[in-house]
Amino acid sequence: MSELVEHRLGPVADVPVGEGRAYAVDGDQIAVFRLRDGRLRAVSAVCPHAGGPIADGQIDARVVVCPLHQHTYELDTGRCVTGQPPLRSYLVQVDEQDWIVVTLPREKA
Repeated sequence: MSELVEHRLGPVADVPVGEGRAYAVDGDQIAVFRLRDGRLRAVSAVCPHAGGPIADGQIDARVVVCPLHQHTYELDTGRCVTGQPPLRSYLVQVDEQDWIVVTLPREKA
């Protein structure tokens, strides 16, 4: 059984519009992207194909392209449209203090 845990990562202003940043969160690496319309998306920060830095990838409103081998992942679901294993996607939002908050499951003992 798991519970959901919120993690405050930092000010949303730390992620420029149209770019991504990687964060270490509870043992995971998570890439947070700020889309051009201001929405946020969060997925695994490491490409399952060859360990590429997903946060450094090019994005549009729907996908991120890994900078190493150009595998393309949907930002909403993590699904790879070029045949690789998916990235994990995370719930992400901005709180009342304009901080990025990502929600992860935590296994209960």
